[in-house]
Amino acid sequence: MKKGVLLVNLGTPDNPNYGGVFRYLNQFLTDGRVIDIPWLPRQILVRGIIAPFRSRASSKIYKQLWTEEGSPIKVYGYKVKKEVQKILGKDYVVELGMRYQNPSIESAFKKLKEAFVDEIIVFPMFPHYASASTGSAMEEVMRVMAKEQLILPHKMINSYYDNKEMIQVFADNARKHDVDSMDHVLFSFHGVPQRHMRKADQTSKWCQKKENCCSTMCDANKFCYSAQCHQTAHLIAAELGLPKDKYTICYQSRLGKDPWMQPYTTDTLKERAAAGDKNMLVFSAAFVADCLETTIEISDEYQEEWEEMGGEKLYLVESLNDNPKWINAVAEMVKNV
Repeated sequence: MKKGVLLVNLGTPDNPNYGGVFRYLNQFLTDGRVIDIPWLPRQILVRGIIAPFRSRASSKIYKQLWTEEGSPIKVYGYKVKKEVQKILGKDYVVELGMRYQNPSIESAFKKLKEAFVDEIIVFPMFPHYASASTGSAMEEVMRVMAKEQLILPHKMINSYYDNKEMIQVFADNARKHDVDSMDHVLFSFHGVPQRHMRKADQTSKWCQKKENCCSTMCDANKFCYSAQCHQTAHLIAAELGLPKDKYTICYQSRLGKDPWMQPYTTDTLKERAAAGDKNMLVFSAAFVADCLETTIEISDEYQEEWEEMGGEKLYLVESLNDNPKWINAVAEMVKNV
């Protein structure tokens, strides 16, 4: 048998210019799993207000992020694809697809079909399940497959927030800094609206109704994005020997005025500055590759805020990127699915 492997990530503009960013934001933010309001007001809001006005400012930021090779998330995506293919060998065909923009999931699926694979394994490049990321990517894969007369056998990896090798790579990357000398450690995960969490609660009795509902993994919250984030942070902290009072779990990248998962990273920075902290280590473990939310949002924007608050330095822990141990972890997860 020849197995197809579809690595799926969120996506990136095709170029950092206004037009490229506009097209990306249009496709991204009109996704009903990202902005979960009715279709018509969502279209008016995104196409008429957010995308036209946000694209110019976002274009400047993307130009800061862009490298000679292109967008980091796509560059690392292709590197991981290439190296995973080497490890898995001729019995597998590995392709990369982006939920938004290019290479599209549809184009990647077409390549797998043309390679006559016998089944497809979908590997989301998101360690934690969220409807707006993994859920959207899975829905798009199913939409593409549903157009075919022959629907190939397929398997989808839901999440891998507690993968030992992944945890080890994050911990090793942290050790490149003098962890013991840090005043505090932040685990800053990408934020999600609170209503997304409540809608994903299968019990309808747990999310935001039980005290510290995300802090411990159980049957009621095992598919909860925030609970999975907490578990990742606890495992990395345990690997580094961090006591619970040495680190804080928080959430970044809030969009709009509705309440998102808390505490917000900015608020946590204010609290740590008030406590007299100067130097902090920051993980952004929701991402498998450095991107806008790590390189720019944490290293530049939060660093500037931190200095204004009286702090000195935020040390960003490098993401998984094309680390050989991470690539081996991906290959092993694919083989064991």
